[in-house]
Amino acid sequence: MELIVLGCYGGYPTDDTGTSAYLLKSGHFNLLLDAGSYSLLTLEKHVDPLELDAVLLSHYHHDHIADLGVLQFTRLLKRDKNGNRAHLLPIYCHDEDEQRYQEMTLENVSEGIAYNHDKKIAIGPFDVYHMKTLHPVPCYAFKIIERESGKCLVFTADSGYMEKFSEFAEGADCLLADSNFYRGMENHSVHMTAKECGVIAEKAGINQLILTHLPQTGNHADLVEQAEEYAPETKVKLAEKNKNYII
Repeated sequence: MELIVLGCYGGYPTDDTGTSAYLLKSGHFNLLLDAGSYSLLTLEKHVDPLELDAVLLSHYHHDHIADLGVLQFTRLLKRDKNGNRAHLLPIYCHDEDEQRYQEMTLENVSEGIAYNHDKKIAIGPFDVYHMKTLHPVPCYAFKIIERESGKCLVFTADSGYMEKFSEFAEGADCLLADSNFYRGMENHSVHMTAKECGVIAEKAGINQLILTHLPQTGNHADLVEQAEEYAPETKVKLAEKNKNYII
């Protein structure tokens, strides 16, 4: 299983890097995990948007879905080298916001599929579990398991710190975690600090922690240091645009 970061800032893009979006690859299967701003152009460096097999969305804040509309239009208008249009794209999302949910379906282009009514869903080679997070709008974290290898990625999406993250992420091979804040902003109701991400990683026995949804200001190296302080046995890394992480 391979994780490619397409965007890693929270809120808004800066320094030629977009907001939350990730490409998860297993064999020839391509899953887009969130679709933040600037993600479509970055995606093209790795795979043709027509070759996406599915999209999985944590929530409907703009920094996680900004490029979704243009992705739909790309698949509506663009043709492959043989003149064929792309297959109907499944977009897995929650239906707690009815208006946004309806926008996920575009005739002959994409179909919104609600995941929040089932404990587990299957997306291609992956089994996906979800957990509701602490955020101002309905938002879900994911546990994504590659069936063939058993490898597991947990994505916190956007959330304030919750004790149950440690249980949800227990034994995962990689934790992709919201670390939008530096030390001193703990117990926030919207996002986590790097320290809190480290606490989760330590309690859950995580081998690899990738800090994402990064702030636009400050020294990101401090985030790594603050997470490492609370997860000394974990390899802590910053999410970086276009970087590949093997899980």
